[in-house]
Amino acid sequence: MSRTEPATLRRVATVEANRLRLPARLAGAGTGSPRGGDVRERIVVRLSDTAGRDGWGEIPIQDEVPDHIWNSLVTDYAPRLLTHTWTRPTDAQHAWTDLPWAPTVQAGLDTACWVLWSRQHATPLAHSLGGNRTAIPAGATLGIQPDPELMVRAANRQVGRGIRRLRVEVAPGHDLEPIRALRESYPHLALQVACGGRYQESAEDLRTLHGLDSLELVAIEQPFAATDLAAHARLQRELRTPLALGRDVDSLATLDAAIAARAVRALQLHPARLGGLTQARRAHDRAVDAGWQVWCGADGMAGPGLAAQTALASLPGITLPSDIPLPTERRGRWLVDPPIRSHHGLVPVPLTEAGLGHTVNEAVLREHTVTSTVLHG
Repeated sequence: MSRTEPATLRRVATVEANRLRLPARLAGAGTGSPRGGDVRERIVVRLSDTAGRDGWGEIPIQDEVPDHIWNSLVTDYAPRLLTHTWTRPTDAQHAWTDLPWAPTVQAGLDTACWVLWSRQHATPLAHSLGGNRTAIPAGATLGIQPDPELMVRAANRQVGRGIRRLRVEVAPGHDLEPIRALRESYPHLALQVACGGRYQESAEDLRTLHGLDSLELVAIEQPFAATDLAAHARLQRELRTPLALGRDVDSLATLDAAIAARAVRALQLHPARLGGLTQARRAHDRAVDAGWQVWCGADGMAGPGLAAQTALASLPGITLPSDIPLPTERRGRWLVDPPIRSHHGLVPVPLTEAGLGHTVNEAVLREHTVTSTVLHG
């Protein structure tokens, strides 16, 4: 269908669901649940229309029970989509309004609808979403390290790969000293800390947070419990560094409450927590309108989901380098072709082909699929 044709109602003809067990090198970084050692589960979905065009999406298995997620997909969400008519991908979510909330399942199908619509309109996914960047600066996350020397070594490996921004997890007793060491070693590196709600409004913790504020960080993420917006607002008024919220922003209502409270000035965007690209794009727009900085966090995607996240990170309001897990090996068979790689810390946004701009390697997909089903409309 050309982009000049009038909009028409359409339905998805088939939904193919594939449950995969992937080695860690293929599964992407993140919190995917390990099973059988260094193996992680993912669900990859393909939507097809009557003309044979398809759109791919991905469902990460993180804290959820895999069987519950699979059953929600194949018995509830996918059948509803097959009977739902839609004009734009933003309409797809209306198929699930009365179903139990399963954000990762909705996110996988919502993403696949965006990719399918982009292919139907011969448009790159990034442009369909409103993106205007040709490359994305890549960031990475470092976990808590037992001492500053190990932290600097871990950072050196990432900087050597061209990473433009480091997000470092901190906790009481593992905060000021390692971050000072990083700042001394890399005075010009974009650096932020992820607190995970581990701090309180005690005199000691507040001294630490003010100390972090002096280290020229781009953000201090969720120092207090995510629900304590008042505490964030009080601290934000005292700091130069933007406070940020992340994975706990799982709805537009939560985001609106944080904006109204003036709790923070930055947002880590997680499509899988929000229910897909449709809601993530709306969250981006609201955060930008509030004057916040935005970046995309890692959702532990393996291929199609990571490609979609790269497209999302091309939106004009994504002002900070996004977490885009990249393969450490230069050789091998990957779930998407070409693999998503960085060049001197920049991940190119594919703009020459419609849809994802990456082809799913179906041989690799089948090799690692443990359960597969196809539903027809």
